[in-house]
This record gives sequence, structure tokens and C-alpha cells, in this order.
Amino acid sequence: DLSEIPVPPEHRKFQGYYKIARHYRWALGQIFRVFRHRAVIVVEDDLEVAPDFFEYFQAAFPLLLDDPSLWCVSAWNDNGKEQMVDAGQAELLYRTDFFPGLGWLLLAELWDELEPKWPKAFWDDWMRQPEQRRGRSCVRPEVSRTMTFGRKGVSHGQFFDQYLKFIKLNDRFVPFTQLDLSYLKKDQYERSFLSKVYSAPEIRVEELQGNRRRELGTVRLQYSGKESFKAFAKALGLMDDLK
Repeated sequence: DLSEIPVPPEHRKFQGYYKIARHYRWALGQIFRVFRHRAVIVVEDDLEVAPDFFEYFQAAFPLLLDDPSLWCVSAWNDNGKEQMVDAGQAELLYRTDFFPGLGWLLLAELWDELEPKWPKAFWDDWMRQPEQRRGRSCVRPEVSRTMTFGRKGVSHGQFFDQYLKFIKLNDRFVPFTQLDLSYLKKDQYERSFLSKVYSAPEIRVEELQGNRRRELGTVRLQYSGKESFKAFAKALGLMDDLK
């Protein structure tokens, strides 16, 4: 359906977002309702994928099936700029409370839950709302398995020149299906993650700026709210979009 969509007057310039949400609903409906697949990897047409893209998802699929505290697996790291990731640990995966998108795996059960309330527009922002996430996490990699070249589109290049074009695409095949990924299960992961975070020395943001990042090793930077986070993110060149 390529027809125009009636939108509120104040949203006329956002009609593209309404069309995208409609198309996602149709496409996911085809996959899960018509073809009746168990799961799907969503890949936009402006993404390049890493050599181990499918290997990664094949290995993570059983985790998604077994752990109800997970609701997606994503190939994307929002802060995956080359100078901010450890390319030597391309096998490292995390749990995140943020929905990353940009190459992601979901199950038919999740579509059963989302389809009846699917939004008319801005579907990815909607996915990040607490009512949809319901306390669940996504798996995401240290080094992204997708890279976007989509400077042109409905977002008019928002964030592209500042962040997205600098995301490092993994170039080394990791045999994920041969690795033990049980460390990503909720209880085990949280014990390990919290221990690492709170055993790291706390420092000031000024100490992280400049060329000393690598020398400092693992450190902790603690923020106190949205404005504090945005200030730290801006100072360090991180993605500061809270949506």
C-alpha cells in the first residue's frame, strides 16, 4: 500500500514515518500470519552486514527462545564508533534495556503481543516505551554487525553525520555457534555485570576526555538523571538521544 495516509495537520511533514509504520505492520504480518515463521530478522534496505551476521543471530536465537527476560536480539551498538569499542573483543555481547533496532531478531510471540497495538507512526520510539519493553532486555554486540549508509530518508540524515556513519562494522568472523553464551542469561549476567561496574573506580568526566581513555582501563562514570547523562554523552561524543 503506497497510498497517502491522513495525518494530523501538525504531522504533515512526518507522513513518511506513518508509511514506514504501516509497511512494518504489513511486512511482519506477512512473515508471521501468512508464512507462519517462528522468527524473523528485520534488515532495512540501507544496512551493510558483517561476515558473521547470520552466525551471530543463529547463536543468539536459542537464548531468545529460552529466556523470557529477553525480547529481541540486535546487531547494532548505538555507541559503536571505532574509537569507543574494543575490536579485539568482537565476540563480546551485552544485555541492554534500550531497543537498538538496525538489524534485529524477534519471535512470533512478540508479534502476537505488539500487533494489536502497533502504532500509526514512530514505531521505533514506541518500542522503547516501558509499556512495550515491560522490563525486558535485548542482546547487542560490542562491535556492530550492521552499518547504515542511509543518509537520505525520512529522517533527513538526523544523527548520520555526527554518529551513524562512524559506527564500526565488524570485519572478523566470530564462530558464535561454537561459543558458550550462557553468560547472557539474566541472573548470571546481572551478577557479573554489577560486580564489574561497582568494582571499577569512579572518575570525573574530565578525566575521560582527551587521549587518556585507553590508559585508564575500566572505570565508572556515574550520572544522576537525564540532563546529567546528556551532558556526559555530549562531552564524550556518545549518542545523547534519549528516545
